[in-house]
Amino acid sequence: MQTGEDPDRKVELLWRDVEREPRPGLSVGRIVAAAIELADAEGLAGLSMRKVAERLGFTTMSLYRHVPGRDELVDLMVDAALGEHRPPAPAHEPGGGWRVRLEASVRAGWELRTHHPWLAEVRGSRHVPGPNALAVYEHLLSIVAETGLPPAEVIAVVDLIGRFVEAESVRLVEIAEAERRSGVSEGEWWGARDTLYDRLYAYPTVTRLWQEGGWDRPEDSFEFGLARLLDGVELLIQRRDESRDETVACPICGKPVEQPASGRPRAYCSRACQQRAYRKRRSSSG
Repeated sequence: MQTGEDPDRKVELLWRDVEREPRPGLSVGRIVAAAIELADAEGLAGLSMRKVAERLGFTTMSLYRHVPGRDELVDLMVDAALGEHRPPAPAHEPGGGWRVRLEASVRAGWELRTHHPWLAEVRGSRHVPGPNALAVYEHLLSIVAETGLPPAEVIAVVDLIGRFVEAESVRLVEIAEAERRSGVSEGEWWGARDTLYDRLYAYPTVTRLWQEGGWDRPEDSFEFGLARLLDGVELLIQRRDESRDETVACPICGKPVEQPASGRPRAYCSRACQQRAYRKRRSSSG
């Protein structure tokens, strides 16, 4: 059985009161836990309501009384899995600055995806987030927001890093699937492509990098990509700091106040305005 997609129904399921679910018998929580176990073993391709029901010892129809269909089940699984995301420290605690804390949180998300590779198989832009997904998103946003970047750039940074992690996760799933399907490892498969390598000499840059060992010890794509992304964010923050307008307006006339290269900052644009401010304070206090 499969109902039409109802985002509002998904919200109700994702944000249900877990404490009110019955402990014995069948419940949404038990169904989701069994589905995650199944997906961990077989991927999303092996997930079906029937298989989940068999794992729990219930009929398939009994599952539909709690979860309308497979799409809703997948959203519930995603949020339950994201509940395992445990950043090393809350965003408000000191720990080496935004970069250290952001990197630690991203690594926690990456580790989660190695435990649940099927997360990379959940595609599309219209999956309703649950409380755990929003908690992770809130944590990442709170770290980047402390950098002083404009709100739109804070969101863009977090979304960019999220897409990077997703892309790397998809790559791991694709490699694992190809190895499982063929019975040949990634290294063995590429190592046997002599008919291709014989044709590479017509490409001088490829040939030179090959001869110089560029492919012998490749960079770890996740480590390299994450470091470069964080470098880029750090450069963006520096540029925003340098371009930020620190001009102070004179409280008396509104003109810009030129600040000295060193020493105490000025509050007024001229001595005349400073005297006017002094007289104003004296008259108001009198």
